[in-house]
Amino acid sequence: MNLNDDLPKEILNKVYEAIEVARKTGKIKKGSNEVTKTIERGIAKLVAVAKDTDPKEVIMHFPALCKEKNIPLAVVPSKEELGATAGLPVKTAAVAIIQEGDAKKLINDIASKLEKQNG
Repeated sequence: MNLNDDLPKEILNKVYEAIEVARKTGKIKKGSNEVTKTIERGIAKLVAVAKDTDPKEVIMHFPALCKEKNIPLAVVPSKEELGATAGLPVKTAAVAIIQEGDAKKLINDIASKLEKQNG
């Protein structure tokens, strides 16, 4: 997935829903440093990064890392919305779901839709 790609609204809504469900019933990591560690360890189930992150260098490594570790990556439009969805009072560039909780089916659905979209 390219960092400039826009997700279809249907997938975007599912990504936000999965993050909220996992936040309540599983476990998530927030912030680009924490998320990078979860990807490198291979424990992330789904990674969401904000397209409006500045500087872009903060998130540029995510597509290659996620591809290498076979972790689905969703690019969302805004840090503000991503932070709010993750239950934060501040913006965040990245969120990783590391324990799905009740979001397992949602994550599988998102992963297969992202795969189809990316060919």
